[in-house]
Amino acid sequence: MFKVNDYVVYGSTGICQITDIRKDEYSSNDETEYYILKPVYNDKNMTIKFPVNNPNIAIRPILTKDEALSLIMAIPEMETIWIDDNRERSKLFKAILKTRKSEGWVKLVKTLYLEKDATSEMGKTLTKTDEDIMNIAEKHLNEELSIALNISPDEVESYILEHIPDNMESE
Repeated sequence: MFKVNDYVVYGSTGICQITDIRKDEYSSNDETEYYILKPVYNDKNMTIKFPVNNPNIAIRPILTKDEALSLIMAIPEMETIWIDDNRERSKLFKAILKTRKSEGWVKLVKTLYLEKDATSEMGKTLTKTDEDIMNIAEKHLNEELSIALNISPDEVESYILEHIPDNMESE
């Protein structure tokens, strides 16, 4: 169970902070506790409420600082997941986004960053779908790592480049 002030990854909303855990005074079932969440980076006027015991809610704790640092250190060894077929690639990449797992986001960003680099050398660009997926994965990853590392989302990319053992471009 999460506590008040914990940061979590919630669905496609992204990083949220649990601002309260309370029983719903309007419900006939006064035994049900609810998490009250506020998005950290997205629509800050939004409030999200759902039952604590609902197993169908896509929520997980954000990475700890140690987990974030381990993830960053593992980037050079992570395999890329490029698939030449646009439809199959899009299907796989969207499925990875839906898992809301940091390691998946890193694989997507690394794969698409390297592909973008390779295609630009040939005077080409990524497809709009690939570009959109890279932006979404990068946004989610930067937001999570910013909280874990206590830096702003804009600082995450340079932080990663300074802290990975070898530069990704050397692959």
